Amino acid sequence: MKASPNPPARRAVKAAKAPAAVIDEYLPQNGNSGYRVSRYELDLNYKVAINRLSGSATITAVALTELQQFTLDLSAALTVSKVSVNGQRPTQFSCRGGKLRIRLPARLAPGAALVVVVRYGGSPKPLKSLWGDVGFEELTDGALVAGQPNGAASWFPCDDHPSAKAAYRIQISTESAYRVIANGKLVAKRSRASQTVWTYEQSEPTSTYLVTVQIGVYTMARLSKTPVPIQAALPARLRRSFDCDFARQPEMMALFVDLFGPYPLANGYTVVVADDPLEIPLEAQGISIFGANHCDGSQASERLIAHELAHQWFGNSVTARRWRDIWLHEGFACYAEWLWSENSGGPTADNLARQHHGLLRAQPQDLLLADPGPQHMFDDRVYKRGALTLHALRDRLGDEKFFALLKDWTSRYRHGTVITDDFIGLAAQYSYESLTPLWDAWLYSKQAP
Repeated sequence: MKASPNPPARRAVKAAKAPAAVIDEYLPQNGNSGYRVSRYELDLNYKVAINRLSGSATITAVALTELQQFTLDLSAALTVSKVSVNGQRPTQFSCRGGKLRIRLPARLAPGAALVVVVRYGGSPKPLKSLWGDVGFEELTDGALVAGQPNGAASWFPCDDHPSAKAAYRIQISTESAYRVIANGKLVAKRSRASQTVWTYEQSEPTSTYLVTVQIGVYTMARLSKTPVPIQAALPARLRRSFDCDFARQPEMMALFVDLFGPYPLANGYTVVVADDPLEIPLEAQGISIFGANHCDGSQASERLIAHELAHQWFGNSVTARRWRDIWLHEGFACYAEWLWSENSGGPTADNLARQHHGLLRAQPQDLLLADPGPQHMFDDRVYKRGALTLHALRDRLGDEKFFALLKDWTSRYRHGTVITDDFIGLAAQYSYESLTPLWDAWLYSKQAP
Protein backbone atom coordinates (compact mmCIF):
# COMPACT_ATOMS: atom_id res chain seq x y z
CA MET A 1 0.00 0.00 0.00
CA LYS A 2 1.51 3.36 -0.97
CA ALA A 3 1.68 6.22 1.50
CA SER A 4 -0.63 9.18 1.01
CA PRO A 5 0.89 11.70 -1.42
CA ASN A 6 1.71 15.18 -0.19
CA PRO A 7 -1.24 17.56 -0.51
CA PRO A 8 -1.08 19.89 -3.51
CA ALA A 9 0.19 23.39 -2.90
CA ARG A 10 -2.48 26.06 -2.59
CA ARG A 11 -2.90 28.31 -5.59
CA ALA A 12 -3.91 31.94 -5.49
CA VAL A 13 -7.28 32.72 -6.98
CA LYS A 14 -8.41 35.96 -8.55
CA ALA A 15 -11.65 36.12 -6.63
CA ALA A 16 -13.34 34.22 -3.86
CA LYS A 17 -15.31 31.30 -5.22
CA ALA A 18 -17.53 28.70 -3.62
CA PRO A 19 -15.56 25.50 -3.11
CA ALA A 20 -16.22 22.76 -5.63
CA ALA A 21 -18.73 20.22 -4.39
CA VAL A 22 -17.09 17.06 -3.07
CA ILE A 23 -18.94 14.11 -4.58
CA ASP A 24 -17.08 11.49 -2.53
CA GLU A 25 -14.81 12.18 0.41
CA TYR A 26 -12.69 9.13 -0.49
CA LEU A 27 -11.86 10.65 -3.89
CA PRO A 28 -12.47 14.36 -3.35
CA GLN A 29 -11.02 15.35 -6.74
CA ASN A 30 -13.28 12.99 -8.69
CA GLY A 31 -16.81 13.39 -9.93
CA ASN A 32 -18.54 16.53 -11.15
CA SER A 33 -21.77 18.33 -10.30
CA GLY A 34 -24.45 20.12 -12.28
CA TYR A 35 -25.25 17.51 -14.91
CA ARG A 36 -25.89 13.82 -15.47
CA VAL A 37 -24.40 11.85 -18.38
CA SER A 38 -26.59 9.29 -20.17
CA ARG A 39 -24.20 8.22 -22.94
CA TYR A 40 -20.57 8.35 -24.02
CA GLU A 41 -19.50 7.79 -27.62
CA LEU A 42 -15.75 7.32 -28.01
CA ASP A 43 -14.21 7.41 -31.49
CA LEU A 44 -10.51 6.76 -31.00
CA ASN A 45 -7.33 5.73 -32.77
CA TYR A 46 -4.49 4.04 -30.90
CA LYS A 47 -0.99 3.48 -32.22
CA VAL A 48 0.51 0.65 -30.19
CA ALA A 49 4.17 1.13 -31.10
CA ILE A 50 4.29 4.77 -29.97
CA ASN A 51 1.49 4.70 -27.36
CA ARG A 52 -0.47 7.46 -29.07
CA LEU A 53 -4.21 7.89 -28.47
CA SER A 54 -6.30 10.41 -30.39
CA GLY A 55 -9.90 11.02 -31.32
CA SER A 56 -13.08 12.38 -29.83
CA ALA A 57 -15.57 11.80 -27.05
CA THR A 58 -19.21 12.75 -27.52
CA ILE A 59 -20.97 13.07 -24.18
CA THR A 60 -24.75 13.28 -23.97
CA ALA A 61 -26.02 14.70 -20.69
CA VAL A 62 -28.76 16.76 -19.05
CA ALA A 63 -28.31 19.82 -16.85
CA LEU A 64 -29.46 19.21 -13.28
CA THR A 65 -29.21 22.86 -12.25
CA GLU A 66 -28.84 26.20 -13.97
CA LEU A 67 -25.50 25.73 -15.66
CA GLN A 68 -22.97 28.06 -17.24
CA GLN A 69 -19.76 26.23 -16.38
CA PHE A 70 -18.98 22.62 -15.65
CA THR A 71 -16.07 20.20 -15.46
CA LEU A 72 -15.08 16.75 -16.68
CA ASP A 73 -12.35 14.51 -15.29
CA LEU A 74 -9.40 14.16 -17.68
CA SER A 75 -5.74 13.24 -17.25
CA ALA A 76 -3.09 15.92 -17.71
CA ALA A 77 -1.30 13.51 -20.08
CA LEU A 78 -4.00 14.20 -22.69
CA THR A 79 -4.31 17.49 -24.55
CA VAL A 80 -7.68 18.89 -25.61
CA SER A 81 -7.64 20.60 -28.99
CA LYS A 82 -11.31 21.44 -29.48
CA VAL A 83 -14.58 21.49 -27.52
CA SER A 84 -18.14 22.11 -28.63
CA VAL A 85 -21.35 22.16 -26.61
CA ASN A 86 -24.64 21.71 -28.46
CA GLY A 87 -22.82 22.43 -31.69
CA GLN A 88 -21.28 25.71 -30.53
CA ARG A 89 -17.86 26.61 -29.22
CA PRO A 90 -17.80 27.43 -25.51
CA THR A 91 -16.62 30.80 -24.26
CA GLN A 92 -13.52 29.08 -22.97
CA PHE A 93 -12.10 25.76 -21.87
CA SER A 94 -8.99 24.84 -19.95
CA CYS A 95 -7.32 21.77 -18.47
CA ARG A 96 -5.61 21.76 -15.10
CA GLY A 97 -5.55 19.65 -11.99
CA GLY A 98 -7.10 16.65 -13.72
CA LYS A 99 -10.17 18.65 -14.82
CA LEU A 100 -11.40 19.88 -18.18
CA ARG A 101 -13.21 23.14 -17.34
CA ILE A 102 -15.80 24.41 -19.81
CA ARG A 103 -17.56 27.79 -19.67
CA LEU A 104 -20.62 28.46 -21.82
CA PRO A 105 -21.59 31.80 -23.41
CA ALA A 106 -25.04 31.62 -21.81
CA ARG A 107 -26.67 29.80 -18.93
CA LEU A 108 -28.53 26.56 -19.51
CA ALA A 109 -31.80 25.97 -17.70
CA PRO A 110 -32.29 22.89 -15.50
CA GLY A 111 -33.35 19.98 -17.69
CA ALA A 112 -31.61 21.33 -20.78
CA ALA A 113 -29.83 18.86 -23.03
CA LEU A 114 -26.04 18.87 -23.29
CA VAL A 115 -24.08 17.33 -26.14
CA VAL A 116 -20.41 17.88 -25.46
CA VAL A 117 -17.81 16.91 -28.09
CA VAL A 118 -14.18 16.85 -26.97
CA ARG A 119 -11.31 16.30 -29.40
CA TYR A 120 -8.13 15.25 -27.65
CA GLY A 121 -4.96 13.21 -27.90
CA GLY A 122 -1.70 12.31 -26.24
CA SER A 123 0.31 9.47 -24.77
CA PRO A 124 -1.95 7.96 -22.11
CA LYS A 125 -0.43 6.71 -18.89
CA PRO A 126 -1.72 5.45 -15.56
CA LEU A 127 -2.80 7.94 -12.93
CA LYS A 128 -0.96 7.98 -9.64
CA SER A 129 -3.20 7.15 -6.69
CA LEU A 130 -3.17 6.00 -3.07
CA TRP A 131 -3.56 2.47 -4.42
CA GLY A 132 -0.79 2.58 -7.01
CA ASP A 133 -1.06 3.28 -10.75
CA VAL A 134 -4.58 3.02 -12.19
CA GLY A 135 -6.04 3.41 -15.67
CA PHE A 136 -4.51 3.10 -19.12
CA GLU A 137 -1.35 1.00 -19.13
CA GLU A 138 1.05 -0.10 -21.84
CA LEU A 139 1.85 -3.79 -22.06
CA THR A 140 4.88 -5.41 -23.68
CA ASP A 141 2.84 -5.67 -26.88
CA GLY A 142 -0.50 -3.94 -26.46
CA ALA A 143 -2.38 -2.04 -23.79
CA LEU A 144 -5.07 -2.43 -21.15
CA VAL A 145 -7.24 -0.29 -18.92
CA ALA A 146 -7.54 -1.17 -15.23
CA GLY A 147 -9.86 1.59 -14.12
CA GLN A 148 -10.69 0.91 -10.47
CA PRO A 149 -11.27 3.19 -8.69
CA ASN A 150 -10.53 6.41 -10.60
CA GLY A 151 -8.60 5.51 -13.74
CA ALA A 152 -11.21 6.25 -16.43
CA ALA A 153 -9.94 9.81 -16.87
CA SER A 154 -6.59 8.40 -18.00
CA TRP A 155 -8.09 7.76 -21.45
CA PHE A 156 -11.34 9.71 -21.92
CA PRO A 157 -13.06 12.80 -20.48
CA CYS A 158 -15.80 11.72 -18.10
CA ASP A 159 -17.70 12.16 -14.88
CA ASP A 160 -15.53 9.63 -13.07
CA HIS A 161 -17.50 8.36 -10.11
CA PRO A 162 -19.28 5.02 -9.56
CA SER A 163 -22.63 6.71 -8.94
CA ALA A 164 -22.56 8.18 -12.47
CA LYS A 165 -23.69 5.34 -14.74
CA ALA A 166 -24.19 5.67 -18.50
CA ALA A 167 -24.37 3.73 -21.76
CA TYR A 168 -21.32 3.54 -24.07
CA ARG A 169 -20.35 3.22 -27.69
CA ILE A 170 -16.62 2.50 -27.96
CA GLN A 171 -14.98 2.63 -31.39
CA ILE A 172 -11.23 2.10 -31.60
CA SER A 173 -8.99 1.85 -34.64
CA THR A 174 -5.60 0.20 -34.31
CA GLU A 175 -3.14 -1.92 -36.26
CA SER A 176 -4.75 -5.05 -37.68
CA ALA A 177 -2.28 -7.35 -35.94
CA TYR A 178 -4.07 -6.58 -32.69
CA ARG A 179 -7.46 -7.54 -31.33
CA VAL A 180 -9.46 -4.98 -29.37
CA ILE A 181 -11.77 -6.06 -26.57
CA ALA A 182 -14.13 -3.53 -24.98
CA ASN A 183 -17.37 -3.58 -23.02
CA GLY A 184 -20.60 -4.78 -24.53
CA LYS A 185 -21.43 -6.28 -27.89
CA LEU A 186 -19.07 -6.17 -30.86
CA VAL A 187 -21.39 -4.54 -33.41
CA ALA A 188 -18.89 -3.82 -36.21
CA LYS A 189 -15.40 -4.74 -37.32
CA ARG A 190 -13.95 -3.08 -40.42
CA SER A 191 -10.48 -3.62 -41.83
CA ARG A 192 -8.82 -1.35 -44.33
CA ALA A 193 -5.17 -1.51 -45.32
CA SER A 194 -3.25 -2.16 -42.12
CA GLN A 195 -5.91 -0.77 -39.73
CA THR A 196 -8.98 -2.37 -38.17
CA VAL A 197 -11.83 -0.45 -36.55
CA TRP A 198 -13.61 -2.21 -33.68
CA THR A 199 -16.99 -0.93 -32.47
CA TYR A 200 -18.64 -2.05 -29.23
CA GLU A 201 -22.01 -1.08 -27.80
CA GLN A 202 -22.58 -1.26 -24.03
CA SER A 203 -26.26 -0.56 -23.44
CA GLU A 204 -26.53 -1.39 -19.74
CA PRO A 205 -25.79 1.53 -17.39
CA THR A 206 -22.12 1.30 -16.46
CA SER A 207 -19.87 3.16 -14.04
CA THR A 208 -16.84 4.82 -15.62
CA TYR A 209 -14.30 2.75 -13.66
CA LEU A 210 -15.80 -0.41 -15.18
CA VAL A 211 -15.25 0.74 -18.78
CA THR A 212 -12.20 -0.86 -20.35
CA VAL A 213 -10.29 -1.46 -23.53
CA GLN A 214 -7.89 -4.38 -23.95
CA ILE A 215 -5.51 -4.48 -26.92
CA GLY A 216 -3.23 -7.41 -27.67
CA VAL A 217 -2.28 -10.22 -30.02
CA TYR A 218 -5.12 -12.39 -28.82
CA THR A 219 -6.95 -15.45 -30.10
CA MET A 220 -10.55 -16.11 -29.11
CA ALA A 221 -11.85 -19.19 -27.32
CA ARG A 222 -15.48 -19.89 -26.56
CA LEU A 223 -16.47 -22.14 -23.68
CA SER A 224 -19.22 -24.65 -24.38
CA LYS A 225 -22.08 -25.89 -22.20
CA THR A 226 -22.56 -22.61 -20.41
CA PRO A 227 -25.90 -21.12 -19.27
CA VAL A 228 -24.48 -17.73 -20.25
CA PRO A 229 -22.11 -17.30 -23.24
CA ILE A 230 -18.48 -17.18 -22.04
CA GLN A 231 -15.56 -16.32 -24.27
CA ALA A 232 -11.89 -15.64 -23.69
CA ALA A 233 -9.25 -13.52 -25.39
CA LEU A 234 -5.73 -14.77 -24.75
CA PRO A 235 -2.31 -15.35 -26.30
CA ALA A 236 -2.24 -18.55 -28.34
CA ARG A 237 0.66 -19.86 -26.26
CA LEU A 238 -1.53 -19.94 -23.13
CA ARG A 239 -4.45 -21.91 -24.59
CA ARG A 240 -3.53 -25.26 -22.99
CA SER A 241 -3.02 -23.67 -19.56
CA PHE A 242 -6.27 -21.73 -19.98
CA ASP A 243 -8.20 -24.93 -20.66
CA CYS A 244 -6.90 -26.24 -17.34
CA ASP A 245 -7.12 -23.14 -15.14
CA PHE A 246 -10.44 -21.74 -16.39
CA ALA A 247 -12.22 -25.04 -17.13
CA ARG A 248 -14.70 -24.69 -14.26
CA GLN A 249 -16.09 -21.31 -15.26
CA PRO A 250 -19.28 -22.82 -16.71
CA GLU A 251 -19.94 -24.49 -13.35
CA MET A 252 -19.25 -21.22 -11.55
CA MET A 253 -21.64 -19.37 -13.82
CA ALA A 254 -24.37 -21.97 -13.29
CA LEU A 255 -23.92 -21.83 -9.51
CA PHE A 256 -23.94 -18.05 -9.30
CA VAL A 257 -27.02 -17.77 -11.52
CA ASP A 258 -28.73 -20.23 -9.16
CA LEU A 259 -27.64 -18.41 -5.99
CA PHE A 260 -27.64 -14.76 -7.08
CA GLY A 261 -30.22 -14.60 -9.86
CA PRO A 262 -29.95 -14.08 -13.63
CA TYR A 263 -26.65 -12.93 -15.08
CA PRO A 264 -27.16 -9.16 -15.36
CA LEU A 265 -25.74 -8.51 -18.85
CA ALA A 266 -27.21 -9.32 -22.25
CA ASN A 267 -23.97 -10.03 -24.10
CA GLY A 268 -22.36 -12.69 -21.96
CA TYR A 269 -19.03 -12.72 -20.18
CA THR A 270 -15.49 -12.27 -21.49
CA VAL A 271 -12.22 -13.19 -19.82
CA VAL A 272 -9.06 -11.48 -21.05
CA VAL A 273 -5.67 -13.00 -20.24
CA ALA A 274 -2.92 -10.48 -20.91
CA ASP A 275 0.45 -11.67 -22.20
CA ASP A 276 2.12 -9.90 -19.27
CA PRO A 277 1.95 -10.76 -15.57
CA LEU A 278 -0.48 -8.66 -13.52
CA GLU A 279 -0.31 -8.18 -9.77
CA ILE A 280 -4.03 -8.82 -9.34
CA PRO A 281 -6.93 -9.60 -11.68
CA LEU A 282 -9.58 -6.93 -12.11
CA GLU A 283 -13.24 -6.69 -13.00
CA ALA A 284 -14.85 -4.57 -15.70
CA GLN A 285 -18.44 -4.53 -16.96
CA GLY A 286 -18.93 -7.93 -18.57
CA ILE A 287 -15.17 -8.56 -18.56
CA SER A 288 -12.52 -9.85 -16.18
CA ILE A 289 -8.83 -9.21 -16.78
CA PHE A 290 -6.12 -11.65 -15.68
CA GLY A 291 -2.37 -11.76 -16.19
CA ALA A 292 -0.36 -14.54 -17.76
CA ASN A 293 0.72 -15.46 -14.22
CA HIS A 294 -2.89 -16.42 -13.44
CA CYS A 295 -2.90 -18.86 -16.35
CA ASP A 296 -0.05 -21.30 -15.71
CA GLY A 297 -1.84 -24.66 -15.63
CA SER A 298 -1.64 -24.95 -11.84
CA GLN A 299 -5.33 -24.16 -11.11
CA ALA A 300 -4.02 -21.94 -8.31
CA SER A 301 -6.18 -18.98 -9.40
CA GLU A 302 -9.57 -20.69 -9.18
CA ARG A 303 -10.55 -18.60 -6.15
CA LEU A 304 -9.75 -15.40 -8.05
CA ILE A 305 -11.67 -16.58 -11.11
CA ALA A 306 -14.78 -17.06 -8.97
CA HIS A 307 -14.25 -13.70 -7.28
CA GLU A 308 -14.08 -11.72 -10.53
CA LEU A 309 -17.10 -13.48 -12.00
CA ALA A 310 -19.15 -12.67 -8.88
CA HIS A 311 -18.41 -8.97 -9.36
CA GLN A 312 -20.71 -8.96 -12.39
CA TRP A 313 -23.56 -9.09 -9.87
CA PHE A 314 -21.93 -7.41 -6.87
CA GLY A 315 -20.12 -4.24 -7.86
CA ASN A 316 -20.80 -4.04 -11.59
CA SER A 317 -24.59 -4.34 -11.70
CA VAL A 318 -25.31 -3.40 -8.09
CA THR A 319 -22.76 -0.65 -7.49
CA ALA A 320 -21.82 1.26 -4.36
CA ARG A 321 -22.89 4.88 -4.69
CA ARG A 322 -19.87 5.97 -2.65
CA TRP A 323 -16.53 4.29 -2.10
CA ARG A 324 -16.93 4.00 1.67
CA ASP A 325 -19.43 1.20 0.98
CA ILE A 326 -16.95 -0.90 -0.99
CA TRP A 327 -17.65 -3.90 1.24
CA LEU A 328 -20.85 -4.25 -0.83
CA HIS A 329 -18.51 -5.16 -3.73
CA GLU A 330 -15.58 -6.94 -2.17
CA GLY A 331 -17.24 -8.63 0.80
CA PHE A 332 -19.88 -10.14 -1.49
CA ALA A 333 -17.35 -11.28 -4.12
CA CYS A 334 -15.16 -12.78 -1.40
CA TYR A 335 -18.14 -14.65 0.03
CA ALA A 336 -18.89 -15.92 -3.48
CA GLU A 337 -15.42 -17.54 -3.41
CA TRP A 338 -16.45 -19.41 -0.26
CA LEU A 339 -19.77 -20.42 -1.80
CA TRP A 340 -17.97 -21.76 -4.85
CA SER A 341 -15.62 -23.76 -2.61
CA GLU A 342 -18.57 -25.14 -0.66
CA ASN A 343 -20.41 -26.22 -3.79
CA SER A 344 -17.43 -27.61 -5.71
CA GLY A 345 -15.95 -30.09 -3.29
CA GLY A 346 -13.70 -27.75 -1.31
CA PRO A 347 -13.94 -26.50 2.27
CA THR A 348 -17.40 -25.30 3.30
CA ALA A 349 -18.16 -21.63 3.73
CA ASP A 350 -18.47 -22.27 7.45
CA ASN A 351 -14.99 -23.81 7.61
CA LEU A 352 -13.53 -20.92 5.63
CA ALA A 353 -15.36 -18.41 7.82
CA ARG A 354 -13.93 -19.96 10.98
CA GLN A 355 -10.44 -19.94 9.50
CA HIS A 356 -10.61 -16.31 8.37
CA HIS A 357 -12.32 -15.18 11.56
CA GLY A 358 -9.30 -16.37 13.53
CA LEU A 359 -6.94 -14.62 11.14
CA LEU A 360 -8.99 -11.42 11.29
CA ARG A 361 -8.94 -11.32 15.07
CA ALA A 362 -5.15 -11.66 15.01
CA GLN A 363 -4.80 -8.50 12.90
CA PRO A 364 -5.00 -4.87 14.09
CA GLN A 365 -8.52 -3.97 15.20
CA ASP A 366 -8.57 -0.50 13.70
CA LEU A 367 -10.79 -0.87 10.62
CA LEU A 368 -14.47 0.08 10.44
CA LEU A 369 -16.06 -1.99 7.70
CA ALA A 370 -18.82 0.52 6.93
CA ASP A 371 -16.24 3.32 6.58
CA PRO A 372 -12.69 1.93 6.27
CA GLY A 373 -11.14 5.16 5.00
CA PRO A 374 -9.60 5.73 1.57
CA GLN A 375 -6.22 4.26 2.47
CA HIS A 376 -7.86 1.00 3.53
CA MET A 377 -10.45 0.68 0.76
CA PHE A 378 -8.67 -2.35 -0.68
CA ASP A 379 -7.34 -3.74 2.59
CA ASP A 380 -7.80 -7.50 2.73
CA ARG A 381 -9.70 -7.03 5.99
CA VAL A 382 -12.49 -5.28 4.04
CA TYR A 383 -12.81 -8.37 1.85
CA LYS A 384 -12.68 -10.94 4.63
CA ARG A 385 -14.68 -9.04 7.23
CA GLY A 386 -17.28 -8.29 4.57
CA ALA A 387 -17.56 -11.99 3.75
CA LEU A 388 -17.75 -12.84 7.45
CA THR A 389 -20.57 -10.31 7.87
CA LEU A 390 -22.54 -12.11 5.18
CA HIS A 391 -21.81 -15.49 6.77
CA ALA A 392 -23.07 -14.22 10.14
CA LEU A 393 -26.20 -12.96 8.40
CA ARG A 394 -26.66 -16.31 6.66
CA ASP A 395 -26.34 -18.07 10.01
CA ARG A 396 -29.00 -15.77 11.48
CA LEU A 397 -31.49 -15.96 8.60
CA GLY A 398 -30.98 -19.55 7.42
CA ASP A 399 -30.16 -20.54 3.85
CA GLU A 400 -33.62 -20.14 2.37
CA LYS A 401 -34.08 -16.54 3.49
CA PHE A 402 -30.42 -15.58 2.98
CA PHE A 403 -30.28 -16.61 -0.66
CA ALA A 404 -33.74 -15.17 -1.29
CA LEU A 405 -32.35 -11.90 0.06
CA LEU A 406 -29.35 -12.01 -2.31
CA LYS A 407 -31.63 -12.58 -5.31
CA ASP A 408 -33.91 -9.76 -4.16
CA TRP A 409 -30.86 -7.49 -3.78
CA THR A 410 -29.51 -8.16 -7.28
CA SER A 411 -32.98 -7.84 -8.83
CA ARG A 412 -34.21 -4.76 -6.99
CA TYR A 413 -31.03 -2.75 -7.59
CA ARG A 414 -30.04 -4.19 -10.96
CA HIS A 415 -27.85 -1.64 -12.81
CA GLY A 416 -28.39 0.78 -9.94
CA THR A 417 -26.38 2.27 -7.10
CA VAL A 418 -26.68 1.52 -3.41
CA ILE A 419 -25.41 2.34 0.06
CA THR A 420 -25.05 0.10 3.10
CA ASP A 421 -28.37 1.31 4.53
CA ASP A 422 -30.14 -0.10 1.47
CA PHE A 423 -28.86 -3.59 2.27
CA ILE A 424 -29.66 -3.23 5.95
CA GLY A 425 -33.19 -2.13 5.12
CA LEU A 426 -33.77 -4.98 2.70
CA ALA A 427 -32.32 -7.59 5.06
CA ALA A 428 -34.72 -6.43 7.78
CA GLN A 429 -37.61 -7.69 5.65
CA TYR A 430 -36.18 -11.23 5.90
CA SER A 431 -35.82 -11.38 9.67
CA TYR A 432 -38.40 -11.68 12.45
CA GLU A 433 -35.95 -10.19 14.97
CA SER A 434 -33.84 -7.05 14.89
CA LEU A 435 -30.54 -7.36 13.03
CA THR A 436 -29.16 -4.21 14.65
CA PRO A 437 -26.82 -6.09 17.03
CA LEU A 438 -25.32 -7.96 14.05
CA TRP A 439 -24.73 -4.75 12.07
CA ASP A 440 -23.35 -2.95 15.12
CA ALA A 441 -20.85 -5.76 15.73
CA TRP A 442 -19.71 -6.34 12.14
CA LEU A 443 -20.18 -3.01 10.34
CA TYR A 444 -19.97 -0.29 12.96
CA SER A 445 -17.43 -1.61 15.47
CA LYS A 446 -13.70 -1.86 14.87
CA GLN A 447 -13.20 -4.85 17.16
CA ALA A 448 -13.87 -8.10 15.32
CA PRO A 449 -16.74 -9.99 17.02
